[in-house]
This record gives sequence, structure tokens and C-alpha cells, in this order.
Amino acid sequence: MKILVGYYSRTGNTKKMAESIVKGIKKEIDTVALKEVKDIEPDELLNYDVLIFGSPTYYGTMAGELKKLFDDSVRHHGKLEGKLGGAFTSSGMMAGGGETTIFSILEAMMIHGMIIKGDAHLSHYGPVAIGKPNPDAAEHCIKYGQKIARLAKRLFK
Repeated sequence: MKILVGYYSRTGNTKKMAESIVKGIKKEIDTVALKEVKDIEPDELLNYDVLIFGSPTYYGTMAGELKKLFDDSVRHHGKLEGKLGGAFTSSGMMAGGGETTIFSILEAMMIHGMIIKGDAHLSHYGPVAIGKPNPDAAEHCIKYGQKIARLAKRLFK
């Protein structure tokens, strides 16, 4: 099973979230790739069973750098169907568009036919940090990674 956690981060906040998600995944699965979006080619997406992407919140949506990866992935439309997906974001303020940013990432994944895991107890759609991830946000990221890894084991092993 192959898992990719990809992120775009200008200030380092989203990168810290990605690293916490990887910590959670590693509680369940040994191998996970952590990459900046600029280092991911659309063709690589085909090589993973699980794709988790994070972006800062820019005007209530994902950063252009991540959007470009999704736009370029159109040549693989339908080939990502059945893969497990997840999203996370860092935002500048409460009610600053964090959930809409996550939705924009998840919408792209759903159009590809991917499976999305919600959470009934913590961050329902995916983790959101306000600025630098505080200990609570980091813990949500760890638990999110762990929960996605548990589901991935059930789906792909």
C-alpha cells in the first residue's frame, strides 16, 4: 500500500500539519511519502492508493500551486477512481475559509472518483489550523492520519 501526503506551504504552517499527519499514518503503516506539491508530477498520482493534500487557505480555496496539480491531473480522469483521499488546510483566522478550502480539494478528488473519509468526532472534513498549528491542531492532524491509515488498511490490504 502506498500513501502520499502532498502539501503546498508558503509560511511552513501547512508543512507542519503534513508532518503531523505523517506521524499519525506511521502509527499504522510504516511507509508514507511526504512531498511538496512542486515535486509531484500528475503521473505519480497513479502510483498511490491514498492521496492526502494540504494547502493554505487563499480566498477560501486551495492555493494555485495545488490547483495546478489537479488541473494537470485531468489527463488521468477516471484513473484515480477508488483511491482514498483526504485534505487539510491552514487558515489565517477563524471563519477564514478553511472548510471551503478543504471542500475545494475534496471536490477535485470526488470528480476523480476518489473515496473520501469524514470524521464524526474531530475535524469533520479534514484538519484546519489557524496560523501555526497549536498542540490541538497538531493532535487532530495525527489522529486524522491514523484514521485514514486504518481505513486504507481495510480497503487495500
